[in-house]
Amino acid sequence: MAKQIKAKAKTKEPVPYGKVFVTATFNNTLITVTDDQGNALSWGSSGRAGFKGTRKATPYAATTAVESAIRKARDEFSMKSVDVFIKGPGPGRDAALRAIKGIGLRMNMIADVTPMPYNGPRAKKKRRA
Repeated sequence: MAKQIKAKAKTKEPVPYGKVFVTATFNNTLITVTDDQGNALSWGSSGRAGFKGTRKATPYAATTAVESAIRKARDEFSMKSVDVFIKGPGPGRDAALRAIKGIGLRMNMIADVTPMPYNGPRAKKKRRA
C-alpha cells in the first residue's frame, strides 16, 4: 500500500501594502492584485464575475470584478493600502476606482499607465501631381 502524505495547510503571510493593476478595454475589465514585488495575490475580470457579451463592458461589471478581487486580497492577506495603476480607455476605469475606495482600502497613488504612441502610425504616401 502506498503511504499517504498529509498536506500541510499553507500559511499566508500578511501583505499590508500592494499594487492593483486595472486594464479597462472596450470589451472587458481585468484586475490583478499583487504584492509590492509584483507577485500576483488575486485577480478578476468582468467575465470571471459572471458577465457575458456586451454586459462585460459595463461599469457595473467592472465594479463587481474589482470587488471580488480586492476582497480576496484584503481578507486572505490582510491588505490595508494599495497603489493603483490604470491602463486603457474602457468604461470600467472610474468604476474600478470607486469600488476600491468603497471597499475601504487606502489608495496611496493612482497612475494612468495607458500606452501613448510617441511617433504615431506611418504617414500616408505623398500625393502625386
